[in-house]
Amino acid sequence: MALQVIGAGFGRTGTMSLKLALEQLGFGLCHHMVEVFAHRESIPWWTDAAEGRPDWDRIFQGYRAAVDWPTATFYKELADHYPNAKVILSERDPESWFTSTQATIFARDFPEGSDDPWVEMVMKAIGDLFGRRMHDKETLLAVYRAHNARVREVIPAERLLVYQVAQGWEPLCEFLGVPVPAGPMPKVNSTEEFQRNMDHQVASRAPAQA
Repeated sequence: MALQVIGAGFGRTGTMSLKLALEQLGFGLCHHMVEVFAHRESIPWWTDAAEGRPDWDRIFQGYRAAVDWPTATFYKELADHYPNAKVILSERDPESWFTSTQATIFARDFPEGSDDPWVEMVMKAIGDLFGRRMHDKETLLAVYRAHNARVREVIPAERLLVYQVAQGWEPLCEFLGVPVPAGPMPKVNSTEEFQRNMDHQVASRAPAQA
């Protein structure tokens, strides 16, 4: 099964809501960082990908779509590997995005030199994007803006949807060529919801994500 939808948007840009929306539209199961939590055997596969040895078909076996990190780090490689897949760049206001990251995914520091495979993967697949300076506002905003601009440059316009989940179903469904469902778009994983989930995950020794 080849990916049909690739999410290029960073974590905390509505990726969990987008995952649920894509699944509701028939593009499920949709990969998201929560899938890495559920299938921890995939952690070294993502580390391999970050080190230039990806096996995309193994990583995405059984998935029709993928959003959030680690996927977003590798959107260009994935777009090349799955040439028929459409690409969605989820965005939000940069200042709002930075504030959300500091209250959620980057709220806890990842120790350098850790021998925990999870920490190693996160730092290589995500932390290295920001020079491992995940609390430096200037760095994060510069990388965020540059990433979003680069996606627009390298993905052909006819293959790309630049999207905010607040826009609702219509642009998403038009881009994917599917009917608009009845009812509102999913809206989940607010900062408060994330923090509650993170506390639970930390207590159970399983990290949380956006």
